[in-house]
Amino acid sequence: MEFVTTKDAPAAIGPYTQAVIAGDFVFASGQIPLDPETMEIVGDDVKAQTDQVLRNLAAVLEQAGAGLSKVVKSTVYLANISDFQAMNEVYAKHFGEHRPARAALQAGALPKGALVEIEAIAIRS
Repeated sequence: MEFVTTKDAPAAIGPYTQAVIAGDFVFASGQIPLDPETMEIVGDDVKAQTDQVLRNLAAVLEQAGAGLSKVVKSTVYLANISDFQAMNEVYAKHFGEHRPARAALQAGALPKGALVEIEAIAIRS
């Protein structure tokens, strides 16, 4: 296993790493909408927060030799499932024509009061 860290995404706020490479796969930890420099939440609505989350996730995946276009599975956690459509609009813009497998669900609460968190599994090639 190889552990991945980048300063272009928020530092881990607990006992975990931003991502782990195992063989040809990258397992990216859940990203919340933190600014990597200030470690403060970006945006006060789910669209702005989803945009920051996906920027953070892309930075981690790129550091690992993958990227959003290499994601095979993602999981989206929402503080409120009624934000699904708004999140989905931003998600679709970031992924373009690429359509990985995905689950989306409402979480009881997310770290630091975030409205959205996204984790992903990607392949390196």
